[in-house]
Amino acid sequence: MEGLGIFSWLFLVGFVCLRGKAEPFEDKQALLEFVNMLPHSRSLNWNESSPVCDHWTGVTCSDDKTRVVAVRLPGVGFDGPIPPNTLSRISGLQILSLRSNRINGCFPSDFSILKNLSFLYLQFNNFSGPLPWDFSVWKNLTIIDLSNNGFNGSIPYSVSNLTQLAGLNLANNSLSGRIPDLQLPKLQQLDLSNNNLNGSVPKSLERFPESVFIGNNISFPSVPSEIPPHVLSPLSEPYNKSKSTGKLGETALLGIIVAGGVLGLVAFALLMLVCCSMRRKREDVISGKLNKGDMSPEKVISRSQDANNRLVFFEGCNYAFDLEDLLRASAEVLGKGTFGTAYRAILEDAATVVVKRLKDVNVGKREFEQQMEIVGSIRHENVVELKAYYYSKEEKLMLYEYYTQGSVSAILHGKRGEDRVPLDWDTRLRIAIGAARGIARIHAENGGKLVHGNIKSSNIFLNSRQYGCVSDVGLASIMSSLAPPISRAAGYRAPEVTDTRKAAQPSDVYSFGVVLLELLTGKSPIHTTAGDEIIHLVRWVHSVVREEWTDEVFDIELMRYPNIEEEMVEMLQIAMACVVRMPDQRPKILDVVKMIENVRRIDNESQSYAANKAESSKLQSAVGTEHSISPNE
Repeated sequence: MEGLGIFSWLFLVGFVCLRGKAEPFEDKQALLEFVNMLPHSRSLNWNESSPVCDHWTGVTCSDDKTRVVAVRLPGVGFDGPIPPNTLSRISGLQILSLRSNRINGCFPSDFSILKNLSFLYLQFNNFSGPLPWDFSVWKNLTIIDLSNNGFNGSIPYSVSNLTQLAGLNLANNSLSGRIPDLQLPKLQQLDLSNNNLNGSVPKSLERFPESVFIGNNISFPSVPSEIPPHVLSPLSEPYNKSKSTGKLGETALLGIIVAGGVLGLVAFALLMLVCCSMRRKREDVISGKLNKGDMSPEKVISRSQDANNRLVFFEGCNYAFDLEDLLRASAEVLGKGTFGTAYRAILEDAATVVVKRLKDVNVGKREFEQQMEIVGSIRHENVVELKAYYYSKEEKLMLYEYYTQGSVSAILHGKRGEDRVPLDWDTRLRIAIGAARGIARIHAENGGKLVHGNIKSSNIFLNSRQYGCVSDVGLASIMSSLAPPISRAAGYRAPEVTDTRKAAQPSDVYSFGVVLLELLTGKSPIHTTAGDEIIHLVRWVHSVVREEWTDEVFDIELMRYPNIEEEMVEMLQIAMACVVRMPDQRPKILDVVKMIENVRRIDNESQSYAANKAESSKLQSAVGTEHSISPNE
C-alpha cells in the first residue's frame, strides 16, 4: 500500500508538472483579471477556454510555454487606472506595451515586483503623479518610454543605476527640477523635451543634441567641436520623433514609403520637400508653448482630445498595433489605383497588412465613419474584410489583410513565358464564382443600396479556398466624382459612368462582365497590339463574336485543357449579357451568380454548397430579382 501511495503521489506530481508546461495558468488568470477590471473599447479574444500561448492577441509566451514574457496591447482603448495585483503577478514579464490608450492614475507601485522587465512602453496615456522613486529594482531595463503623459515631480537619480539602459523617453510630461547626472554608458536614445526641467545639462549627457532638451528652462554648454556620429542619426524605436504639423500626409509617406527602402534619392527628395513644407507652416500651428510642427502625429492627435482620431479596429480583429506602429512599419508600394495608393506594411511583430491611403475623399468625418461601419460590418468569405480605418482632416487610411498570391490581375497578366504557371480553367471558374458571390453580398448591404464602384481584376484576390474575393468595397460614394480614368482602368467603366461619373449597381455588373472577359481572353480591358493599335476588350469581343470567330476569343493558355469549350462559351454568353450598353438590360448580380454556378458545380463539399445556397437565399430576399434578365434576352 505504501509503495502504491508513493507511486500515486509521483504520478500526480508528474501530471501537474506536465499540465503546468502546457499552460501558464497563474499568468492567464492575472491577464483575465486585468482585462476584465479595466474598461476597454476594443474587443480581445481572451477567454478562459482558449489557450493563452500562440492564441491570445498581444500575448507572447516563453519557448516552453510555461510563462508569459510579453504583453503588447497598444491602442486597445483601455480607460482607467491599471488594476493592482494583476499584471504585477506575471513574474516572467519582460516586455510590456500599453501605449496609445487612455490609462490614468499613478505609476503602478506593484510593478516593482516585475524583476525581469526589460522593455516598458507606456507612452501616450494619461498617467499622472511622480515617477517611481527606485528604478534600481528593474536591473534589466533596456528601454523606458513614459512620454506624452502627465507625470510630475523630479527625475529620480536611481535611473543612473540602470546599467543596461539604452533608451529613455520622458518627453511631453510635467517633470520639474534638475536633470540628474546619468552615468549610463549604454544610453543611446534620450528625449527629455517639453517638460519643466531647469538648470544645466549634466556633463554625462552633453553628448546628446540640444533638441532632446528643448521646451525646458535648460542652459546648454558650448557646442563641442566634434559630435559622436550616433548622436546625429535619427532616434530609433521607440523615439522616432518625426516632425509633423498634424498632417499624416508627409509622415505616413515617410513612415510607409521611406522606411520600406524606396530608392535613396527619392527618399531624400521627399524628406527635403517635407522639411521645407513644415518650416513654412510652423508659425501657423502654435498651440500654447508647444509648436505642433515639433510634435509627433500621435501627440497632435492626443492634444486634440479626439479619441476617434486613432486607428479604429472592427470587432473580431486580432491585430495588436496602433498608428505609431504603422508609421514605423517597413513597407512597399503595391500600386496606385482609382481611389488611392496601396502599401504592404510589415510591422515589428511580423504581421503584414495592406494600407490603402485614400485621395480626394469628398465627405466629412461623420459620413466617412458611417460608410466605414457599413463596409466593416461585411463578413463574407468572398469579400476582403476591412480590419481598421483612420480618419483625420488631411489623411484617411483603410487597413486590410494581405493576400500573398497577389491580385487576379497580377496572376493573369504576369510575365508569360516558359517559367509561367498558367491560370487553369478550374481556378478561373472559382475566381468568377467567388467574385460574383462577393459582389452580391455587397449589393445586399445598406438596404440593398451599397455600390462597389470600382470592380476590376486588380481588386479581386484569391481566398484560402482559391475563390475570388473582392476588395476596395464602397469607396465610390465617399470620393469626389470619379475622375477620367487612365490606362487599363478605363476599360472597366460602364458607358453611363463614363458620361455621369457616378457608379451604380448595374455599372458594377458591367465591370464584372469585363473581368469575366479578362478571365476568358487573358487580355487586359485596354491593351495595344504589336502595331501600337489601342484595343478595347469589350468592343473587340463584340466584333469577333459578330463575325462568328468565337474560338479566337479564348486565351491560348486555356486551349491545353480538354472538354471545357462548352463551359467557356456559356461563360462568354454571361459576360456579354453583363456588358450590354443599356443599364436596365443587364442582369442583377444574383442572377449572374446563379448562371455562373450553373456552368459547372465546382463546390465539392455539400456543406459549403448548402452554405452558399443559404447565403444566396438571404441575398435574394435582401435585393430582390423582379427585373432579372437571362443571358439570351
